[in-house]
Amino acid sequence: MELTLLGTGAPAGLPRSDCPCAVCALARGPRARAATALLVDGALLLDLTPGAALAAARAGHSLVGVRQVLLTHPHDGPAVDLPPGLPPAGRVPDGRVLTLISGLRVRAVPMDAPGTGYEVTSPDGDRLLYLPPGGAPAAPAEAARPYEMVLADVVGRPDAIARLRAVGAIGPTTDVVAVHLDHDVPGGPELDRRLAAAGARAVPDGTTLLVGEYHAVPDVPRRTLVTGGARSGKSLEAERRLEAFPSVLYVATGGTRGGDTEWAERVRLHRERRPGSWRTEETCDLVPLLAEPGPPLLIDCLSLWLTDAMDRVGAWSDSTWHAGGERALGERVAELVGAVQGTPRTVVAVTNEVGSGVVPPTASGRRFRDELGRLNAAVAAECEHLLLVVAGQAVPLRA
Repeated sequence: MELTLLGTGAPAGLPRSDCPCAVCALARGPRARAATALLVDGALLLDLTPGAALAAARAGHSLVGVRQVLLTHPHDGPAVDLPPGLPPAGRVPDGRVLTLISGLRVRAVPMDAPGTGYEVTSPDGDRLLYLPPGGAPAAPAEAARPYEMVLADVVGRPDAIARLRAVGAIGPTTDVVAVHLDHDVPGGPELDRRLAAAGARAVPDGTTLLVGEYHAVPDVPRRTLVTGGARSGKSLEAERRLEAFPSVLYVATGGTRGGDTEWAERVRLHRERRPGSWRTEETCDLVPLLAEPGPPLLIDCLSLWLTDAMDRVGAWSDSTWHAGGERALGERVAELVGAVQGTPRTVVAVTNEVGSGVVPPTASGRRFRDELGRLNAAVAAECEHLLLVVAGQAVPLRA
């Protein structure tokens, strides 16, 4: 089954004609994207968009052989001139199956938002799933086998990818292609990095793909350390790295602070932006969690873990520190680093950079700064991926 992406952008295209944002300003040349439309085996057109005939011609194809035009959007599409000879656009009712003369079978998949998704099966049995912008399958059933290809709004609805992974509809070899791309994420390396974290990729407009043909799926790093300064956006970046995966265990090392309304508000905001399928555990006992198999862990954060560890060994007192506290803390850190090294789970850990600012005025403050720097270096050495977040922008230090 041959698939040509006549466009890969959001319904309004990229750049948007009336938008002054930085992403739209940079979306020129190969970064520009027309509204998403797919041409399957030259016979099926999924979504009719302005300039579809010209886009097909640029990709070396023609719409002359198209026998069916199906819409996915919740509306009838933009006002466009129907290319000569093209049949009127229609829609398959949810759950119904349409068989084309070419042998393609199209099943309409119910969405959790207005619009229609389509599962297309070739005569050879290869299957692709195409989801509309902002849509996710309403209630995906357990899949007998994964799709060969999934085209979806990965940036706007990463939970759609998580749902499909949870039921086995997306497997290790599924080619996940991001479409309906808007100005939410800068193009180029930043877009590639965000998508790779979800095991997905983007392709330029006009790309032709063979469904079922082997394509290297982006590797999702098993261990990632995200570091940065206060309010840099590091926690949000860490959450993004796992938002396309189901059943994440969010490990909060800060615990509760009775009477601290500012802390309670921060915790509330963190919880509200996390997917509802994630589970939260408040603990600093990380070693057992790292040792046992299970869903991905998001640890937020190591600096609070270190605060707890220093509390437990009395490291804030000079006398206790020199009388065995330093050795006891070293043993705790070594145990944690060993657990990170040996963990069977996917792990994303957050930490703070505190050594780039004002030198702490107290001995205990300088001790914490130094020990956190050593902890960060030791954990980073065991991680395949290392990110520094500055002003909300993630800079890969190791990829």
